[in-house]
Amino acid sequence: MALSRARRREPMNYWPGFVDALSTLLLVFTFLLSVFVMAQYFLSRDVGGKDKALAKLNRQLEELTDLLTLEKSSTTEAHKKIATLNATLEATRRDRDALMASAAAGAGSAAEVIDAQKQLSAKAQSTVDLLNQQIAALRSQLAAVQEALSAQEAKDKDSQARIADLGSRLNVALAQKVQELARYRSDFFGRLREVLGDRPDVKVVGDRFVLTSEVLFDRARATLSPQGKAEIDKVAAALADVVKEIPPEIPWVLRVDGHTDKTRIRSAPFKSNWELSAARSLAVVEYLVDKGFDPHHILAGAFGDQQPIDDGDSEEALRRNRRIELKITDR
Repeated sequence: MALSRARRREPMNYWPGFVDALSTLLLVFTFLLSVFVMAQYFLSRDVGGKDKALAKLNRQLEELTDLLTLEKSSTTEAHKKIATLNATLEATRRDRDALMASAAAGAGSAAEVIDAQKQLSAKAQSTVDLLNQQIAALRSQLAAVQEALSAQEAKDKDSQARIADLGSRLNVALAQKVQELARYRSDFFGRLREVLGDRPDVKVVGDRFVLTSEVLFDRARATLSPQGKAEIDKVAAALADVVKEIPPEIPWVLRVDGHTDKTRIRSAPFKSNWELSAARSLAVVEYLVDKGFDPHHILAGAFGDQQPIDDGDSEEALRRNRRIELKITDR
């Protein structure tokens, strides 16, 4: 029984041999692949070197081509210069021959040429003498003009001094007239205060006498109301007393300026506040002229709502801006 078990064969294992064969095959493949890669590397390096050498040869060929073109151009230019020099040399030879022939032919007329030059010199000398005489005459004339200019400058200085003196005198006279006019203006305002009394709707603002429009006109109208005419009569009476005392040589004028508030007017016949203020100032001027006021001493002005004395929006502010201003001023 033991013998029979000893004789029994175990099965054969092929797997290790198969693995060894595959390993050997893989090593051979890797070696061949390495050889192929190395061959490719050296081949590409050789090809790249040949390309660089070919590019270098092409550049050298281009440089040689440029040099050849430049050399051809230089050669052509040299040929042109040689032709030009030959032509110049030939022309010089012809001129030399012509000069030699002319010298030979003109040797006999040299004396005639010298005589002609002497005659020309004599004429030139006479012309120079004549010019010198004319220059001397011009110099004497310039001296006379300079003397006249000097005398005129002296007269101008004297005239300027006189003008300056007259100007200063005129300024003094004007200042005196302005002072006199200011005195009469003060008298006019003082008498107006006495006539009109201490009323809230009639005020003196600086050098102007201010009457509110409600005293003279109805709302949005430019016709003097009966009350307005009565007030203007008072102004005319006070002004008439002062005008009698103003000397006639003082240039003065009574300026009547119309003003409105900033409310836009929408009633006919006035299209704007400008027209309303102008119509009101003209109404006062015409009434004063009808009362006998000299029209040469009166002036109408219109400002619309452009010069308010109160920038507020209240009814009281608007009422104050609707006004007629009277002012005595110089022309």
